[in-house]
Amino acid sequence: MLSSDALTLCLAIDRLTQVESNHYAIWVLESPFPGGYAHHDRLWDSRMAKLWESWQQYFSLRELPQVPHVPSAYVPQFHLDDLLDRVAPAAETTGNTGRLMQGLGVSLWEWLFDGPIRQTLDRSLGMAIGQNRPLRLRLEVRPPELIILPWEIMQPQAGCPAMSLGPQVLFSRTASAVEPLPEAELDSSLRILLVLGQDDPGTAGGGDNVLQLPQEAEALKQLLELSASRLSYQGASPVVCQVQTLIEPDAKTLLKALETGYFNVFFYAGHGVPAPDGGLLFLRQGGNLSGTELAQGLARNGIRLAVFNTCWGAQPDLRQQQVIPRSSLAEVLLHHGVPAVLAMRDSIADHEALSFIQVLARGLAERQPVAQAVALARQHLLTAYRFNHTAWTLPVLYQHPQFEGHLLHEVGLAVTQLPGQDLPSTQAVVLRCLNNPARLWRLYDGYLRVGRLPDNDLVILEPWVSGQHAEIFSRTQFEQGVPEVCYYLRDMSRNGSYYCEGDAWKLVHRGEVPLALGTALRFGSQDGELMEFTLEGSPKSTPPC
Repeated sequence: MLSSDALTLCLAIDRLTQVESNHYAIWVLESPFPGGYAHHDRLWDSRMAKLWESWQQYFSLRELPQVPHVPSAYVPQFHLDDLLDRVAPAAETTGNTGRLMQGLGVSLWEWLFDGPIRQTLDRSLGMAIGQNRPLRLRLEVRPPELIILPWEIMQPQAGCPAMSLGPQVLFSRTASAVEPLPEAELDSSLRILLVLGQDDPGTAGGGDNVLQLPQEAEALKQLLELSASRLSYQGASPVVCQVQTLIEPDAKTLLKALETGYFNVFFYAGHGVPAPDGGLLFLRQGGNLSGTELAQGLARNGIRLAVFNTCWGAQPDLRQQQVIPRSSLAEVLLHHGVPAVLAMRDSIADHEALSFIQVLARGLAERQPVAQAVALARQHLLTAYRFNHTAWTLPVLYQHPQFEGHLLHEVGLAVTQLPGQDLPSTQAVVLRCLNNPARLWRLYDGYLRVGRLPDNDLVILEPWVSGQHAEIFSRTQFEQGVPEVCYYLRDMSRNGSYYCEGDAWKLVHRGEVPLALGTALRFGSQDGELMEFTLEGSPKSTPPC
């Protein structure tokens, strides 16, 4: 189901300027029904202030100000047990950290969804459930001192999942003061620019984890490409995922790659720090890039989703312990017109980030809305690292109010064309049976699976063919910055696959080889059915000796 089928409920929080600084207004910006445009005032009282302060002491790696300020004369003596006496006894088994995580989550939900706002939420959820559609819940937090709160942990009551875990609710943050989005069609493949920044945590302030850039580049490339091809395949056409990697580039090289207009996803892994103009990314020694500078290249060159595996990308900067408005990397990119930005609220470990990325890539390859893919990846972090660990709370997703949430179109009949050739719309890259040329199989979305099992695109029942035998796929390579599509045969079988090169048959076993047009193929045995990788409608080749 496309996210355009989702119902939308958008809320905003802002400070009431006519009263004390701890009074806020909450109102509905967009409602799925006409009577849902409610307004409500809320006080951020001493109980919420102390609960948030205690949460920071347990979970935050960066010193943050008390938000908002509550005069100390009105703050009673704080006791965790008294404050969390509404939490179910079952939660006590996780210790104070689990109870504190749950206590703040419940308290944030009750603070936001109160009075008429709660009524609008309940009716919106009822409509979504009744129509078997998700509810797209977007929250615009305007006071900078409230942005640093972990709204992603909100849960309606003890024992219930957080709203950011989906799937009924697709949660994200948003902003109103943004550049409009240009019209853009949905894509048929994931085209990712993967940038790995400076390997110097001492300079970047990234903590004790030293990034091993070549190894991380290879690991990330495999996670992204293989998650999109093999891990995501569940009976539907898988998505081709093409990754170009830049390791410690200078700003000119990075912007030149973006200006090809080829990519729809930008991924940065490296070190970064908060700064007033959208933070600083450490690309290389002596080569930093601000969020404002990066935003220009992303917004005007077709990037639909920007993902940052860097510390504090979703945190605003501080000046004399005061939060600077619109200073976080995620906010700056959104304000400049990037449709979706995923960044971390605090420091995240490499193993946590890699685990999150793998599930996120799989979700995107399954053509899920971005918010749904993020929710599934968040669920994975919660399961892998436990509820009372901060990992699952770190990813923060911002989405442009005009962005409906999808990167890829539904499964269709798109065909792969060769680069640099003006081919008729009916001509496609195919695998053809040479003994019966009428039998052919197109590479839809640049991908074809071969094997004995019925869920393959090409099913071969010969006894030497494995259940998941091989796959043919396209991959984009770059020559002097110009993209060029190449094709490959990847074997995953017990007996291997054979391809004809010159006058000789060669074996590829549990590996991959480039595949040129006109190549003859056999799967599992040289006695297997003779196939040819070619263009649909091309003349029949002479079988090799």
